[in-house]
Amino acid sequence: MVSENTLASHVVASGHAPLDSGHARLKELGYKQELKRDLSVISNFAFSFSIISVLTGVTTLYNTGLNYGGPVSFVYGWFVASAFTMIVALSMAEICSSFPTSGGLYYWSAKLAGPRWAPFASWITGWFNIVGQWAVTTSVDFSLAQLIQVIILLSTGGKNGGGYQASKYVVIAIHGGILFLHGIINSLPISLLSFLGQLAAIWNVLGVFVLMIVIPSVATERASAKFVFTHFNTENGEGISSKPYIFLLGLLMSQYTLTGFDASAHMTEETKDADRNGPKGIISAVGISIVVGWFYILGITFAVTDILSLLSEDNDAGGYAIAEVFYQAFKKRYGNGSGGIICLVIVGVAIFFCGMSSVTSNSRMAYAFSRDGAMPLSSLWHQVNKQEVPIYAVWLSVSISFCMALTSLGSLVAFQAMVSIATIGLYIAYAFPIFFRVTLAQKHFVPGPFNLGRYGVIVGWVSVLWVLTISILFSLPVSYPITVETLNYTPVAVGCLLILIVSYWFISGRRWFKGPITNI
Repeated sequence: MVSENTLASHVVASGHAPLDSGHARLKELGYKQELKRDLSVISNFAFSFSIISVLTGVTTLYNTGLNYGGPVSFVYGWFVASAFTMIVALSMAEICSSFPTSGGLYYWSAKLAGPRWAPFASWITGWFNIVGQWAVTTSVDFSLAQLIQVIILLSTGGKNGGGYQASKYVVIAIHGGILFLHGIINSLPISLLSFLGQLAAIWNVLGVFVLMIVIPSVATERASAKFVFTHFNTENGEGISSKPYIFLLGLLMSQYTLTGFDASAHMTEETKDADRNGPKGIISAVGISIVVGWFYILGITFAVTDILSLLSEDNDAGGYAIAEVFYQAFKKRYGNGSGGIICLVIVGVAIFFCGMSSVTSNSRMAYAFSRDGAMPLSSLWHQVNKQEVPIYAVWLSVSISFCMALTSLGSLVAFQAMVSIATIGLYIAYAFPIFFRVTLAQKHFVPGPFNLGRYGVIVGWVSVLWVLTISILFSLPVSYPITVETLNYTPVAVGCLLILIVSYWFISGRRWFKGPITNI
């Protein structure tokens, strides 16, 4: 680490302002500054916070939570997932402080695994990370397309009033349009993206605040505190009656929501004093999301009185639980559900911002990974334009995310399996560098300004064990009896990804990929 005295000497010798600590650290790690370092700690936080986006995750998977445990899974499962996610975030923040580069996870793995294992460690971590990120973008923007479909349905009378139900082709077209807009926005200078990122964070917080107050207040029928804090729904129609098993399956909503905070690491080469502000971005994004998310869950759940009717595909929202909650709350009080539709638009804007920030994070990961020669056509993807934006990496991420969504036209089962990589694949990528930190690098790890001291190894092991736990948990059957239609294809999808990554390594990668390459 460059000391303050060294930096001061540089000032005296050169007559120029001192190097930003993140800039200096990047130079120490062997990279020249190619991206514009304009982001403050608030902007860095905003990118991760808007990707986590509790309005996106909770709204999208509220059906899953209702089906598997209901209120108890929401209220208490959120704290279980939150506690362990914060532990993972602390471990990642410590490593980020030591290695503040856009490569993030895969670069960390290379440096922590040691010279012998560095190429393979960075290869497998990087591919899990980037594919997981593409799956996140696919999932987020597809969920927005589905929400727009529901908004149109309710705006035209609802399912029971002859409303317009968009076909799967219309949904995929909407999805493509959303991705195109995200590509355009991410082609803009980082200063504008920084502003939009901060706006997204404000929108998420205010959106939660408004919805958690308005929905229960408008609802003519409200759940009791006893229902919200003690009711456990076992009527899932999936042939599962074991309460512990149901509760564990219900954790998916919480864990899916609390994903994507590696964005702060990928934005470090554009963040001032990144060795300090990168870790702050990670931890604050997770911490504030935990608090805001719990209040959102509470506010909405107090408006839930009939779980089965919310999950029924015959309701006005076609089985989209939160949309039905919002719509019926206003319809029963005022005679029409327009207010509920406006509330859904608030959620939709938050999801749009989430997808925008996700593409930003994707592109920075693709830029760094290709800078080190790991991707086909690497020389193209790591080029930056006059605004210092990795423009080709932006459109690569948009294009691949659209192609991944095309599987929904053939089979929703196949699409859901691939999207499952968004949670499991991404957390596996989180676990690799942490694992190397507590094993191969335990004795020679050099901490940055933010570190966990003597607790680093313990926290790291807990993080690794939690990722192992959720990887097994979310691969378990979610419905019985198990058939082709009800099989949980998550382990199949993740297993196929692992086979492809390892095969690519042995067939080709090991001959030419040597790990991160310095460009100074």
